[in-house]
Amino acid sequence: MNYRPSAICLAVLSAFSVNAMAADETPGMEIVVVSGSRAVTKLSETPSAIGIVSGREMERDKPKTMGDILNRVAGVHWNDLGNEQHSMAIRQPIGTGSVYQYLEDGIPIRPLGVFNHNSLNEMNIAGSDSVEVVKGPASSLYGSNAVGGAINALTAAPSRTPYARIGVRHEGVSGFTRYDTAASNTWGDFGLRFSHYSSRRTSNNWQEYSYGDKDSFTLRADYALGNAGIVRATLVRTDLDAAMPGSLFENDYQNNPGKSLNTFTYRKDKTTRGTVAWEGDTTPGGSTTVTLFTRRNDHGQIPSYTIGSCSGSICKGTLNNNHVDSRGLDVKHLQEFAWLNSRLVAGIYIDRSDNPYYSDNLRIVRDPASGRYLSYTRVNDSQPQGVRDYQADIDNTAIFAQWEASPLPKLRVVAGGRSDRIRYDFRNNLSPQGSANYGAPNESRSFSRFSPKLGASYVLGADANAYANISEGFTPPEVSQMYGKTGIPDLQPATYRSVEVGLRLAFLDRKLRLDSSLYRLVGRDTIVSYTITPGNSENRNAGRTRSQGLELGLNYDNGPLDARFSTAIASHRYERYRVSATQDYSGKDMPQAPRDMTSAEIGYKPMPGLRIALEAVHQGVYWMDNANTVRYPGHALFHLRAAYRFMPGWEAWVHVRNLGDKHYSDSASSSYSGAGVYSPNTQNQYTPGAPRSVMLGLSYTFGGK
Repeated sequence: MNYRPSAICLAVLSAFSVNAMAADETPGMEIVVVSGSRAVTKLSETPSAIGIVSGREMERDKPKTMGDILNRVAGVHWNDLGNEQHSMAIRQPIGTGSVYQYLEDGIPIRPLGVFNHNSLNEMNIAGSDSVEVVKGPASSLYGSNAVGGAINALTAAPSRTPYARIGVRHEGVSGFTRYDTAASNTWGDFGLRFSHYSSRRTSNNWQEYSYGDKDSFTLRADYALGNAGIVRATLVRTDLDAAMPGSLFENDYQNNPGKSLNTFTYRKDKTTRGTVAWEGDTTPGGSTTVTLFTRRNDHGQIPSYTIGSCSGSICKGTLNNNHVDSRGLDVKHLQEFAWLNSRLVAGIYIDRSDNPYYSDNLRIVRDPASGRYLSYTRVNDSQPQGVRDYQADIDNTAIFAQWEASPLPKLRVVAGGRSDRIRYDFRNNLSPQGSANYGAPNESRSFSRFSPKLGASYVLGADANAYANISEGFTPPEVSQMYGKTGIPDLQPATYRSVEVGLRLAFLDRKLRLDSSLYRLVGRDTIVSYTITPGNSENRNAGRTRSQGLELGLNYDNGPLDARFSTAIASHRYERYRVSATQDYSGKDMPQAPRDMTSAEIGYKPMPGLRIALEAVHQGVYWMDNANTVRYPGHALFHLRAAYRFMPGWEAWVHVRNLGDKHYSDSASSSYSGAGVYSPNTQNQYTPGAPRSVMLGLSYTFGGK
């Protein structure tokens, strides 16, 4: 049968962009995902917990950050650290560890070994059509770090007809203004989409020293090659220049939450990613996708979190730059078989990255009365204790395969795995190497790991299915863990094994959907900092953790009324965690692990074009320290949203955040060890949450997206 090129283009574009139907989409539509098997798959046949935020939801709710998208998914929590800086919690406590994989169209946005908990700020949410979250280990498909989960942002495909959009929003309390522009069209076999936003946060707001500027754009082009397939190219650029106001000690947090101790700390991220992908039929019943990709990341900062070791008015700090240049290849083949209605997804992944790193020590002057850090000078480069200067070449080669079959009409079985080989080639640019002042000696080191997965889903009825899976994930030592000090520790990858069962149900003609899962995730050989003697520590594979919990999501959509509810009730414990000869936290709850993370929203459309929604967010109590002696009480917040399409193409909206003007903390931690004197005002640190704020927005849209 002959197909017109435009028909091929539309078919393949739908596979790339997925247009996954979330629960608030048209009732009766089958939900499909791509992240669970790296191919378009019915959610009912995917034996994994996957959260979906559709393009329709994103268009409707006007998210300010990626956190506004992710935090509606049960068991997912983006922790706001200001100016799109963040930490994460998916089946793990809130933290900065390298236990997540962040993807764009299935390709990691960063190479392994240089994970950064802030790296979702390198994405352009204005260029995303939908976001999928695979919860639990996904290393069998995506390799290292996909332990707590994998977040896959799917770029928006070009529109079939002319489309343009312009918008502005402003939030006075935070001094935030954002401008959005977009344009798209398809001419015959060629389609092009441009999506952009620029945000500015002035220093004239509720929080001292908190400016933040970001410019981000996505350019995507799709070209149909007739019967030869389709080519897709994307270019993503982000530029972030943001203050790091840092955290506050106990007294300032309670009495002056808008204060900042910092006056010069910053984070400057410049990120460019490019991909070119070809997809076409290469065998009877089979298709192949070949993706070439490149990354260029430059991250310079004076981080607030390294300031310390104060003596009187003088403190220590650091200035550093972490640069990444990557080029890689991802090849995937999908083969359908008539036998057992099965299919095989297999491929190879090659990533070559250069990672130069430079760090200088700083001498910081502090005002003893206010605690503010006023100025800094570099430690003279001629003094060797002032510098780290090295390059690590990172090679990651992997092969992966996943086989899916239906041995029974209602049963779908999935078995897969991925074998990763990782090599670090470390070169110290200082000399003499290996001394206390000059850093580690040159070396090459390799790691390898096979990550399996076995799962099954079973159809219980027309709108019900259950699933179960056993999977493993791993995290290799980060470059900084290996080479950040003088000696090179003897480290191995940390491994995580997960057991999960889930149930999905739909009621009322699929207007009401339930998605639930129970999981247990055990980590072994967790890398911890072990104190040998006071002031002398090293990284060791000395930890074992256990996380288990229940995730529950409900979504309802019926004409003028829509609602959602998501919650995660979890326990995260150290099974083994000895940090020195005298300190042992084995059996303790892990810090920053809320007992529950819950959000609920109810929306009402009283008239055509108008929607009003009230959202409630609850974060449960958690320990702030490893010794389980200092507790954060949790908090509950309310947000209000309203949007009105008052003329063709025109829409105005208002977002009221923290409706009750609640005093709360986005992050709370304590350095108290459980022994000795407890001093809240020097050991407890908080990232204060924003007070009540009102955002107003206006946009004009021409054509269809």
